[in-house]
Amino acid sequence: MNKSLLLSWVAALIATLGSLYFSEVLHYIPCTLCWYQRIFMYPLAIILGIAVYRNDIGVHKYVLPLSVVGMLISGYHTLLQKIPYLQQFEMCTSGVPCARDYINWLGFITIPLLAFVAFTIITVSLVLLAQSQKER
Repeated sequence: MNKSLLLSWVAALIATLGSLYFSEVLHYIPCTLCWYQRIFMYPLAIILGIAVYRNDIGVHKYVLPLSVVGMLISGYHTLLQKIPYLQQFEMCTSGVPCARDYINWLGFITIPLLAFVAFTIITVSLVLLAQSQKER
């Protein structure tokens, strides 16, 4: 079993379960950008889980685009929450504002930052997987 593949699946699974915990247990209402991040993260938990089971080291070809786009969205969302100037460009016009911090652990860890870290772990792991496959 490839460790990079396993790490990427574990990151996607933890992010998915964490997202569901925040919304279903703590009753945090997701904003528009949070929904977009979920759209890109939830399939990763399933696809990467199947890839781990089948030891499909070619999964990076169709998972990396999802991960990179999710990373860009969560990165933008994190910047939107932390840089007040960017809030004038906020996309969320109805429901919960995207700049709202439900959590702010240690003064900088927010839900979008957690998603960004997960997407980054997945992306880096899959890039390493792709490189190791080329070397063979």
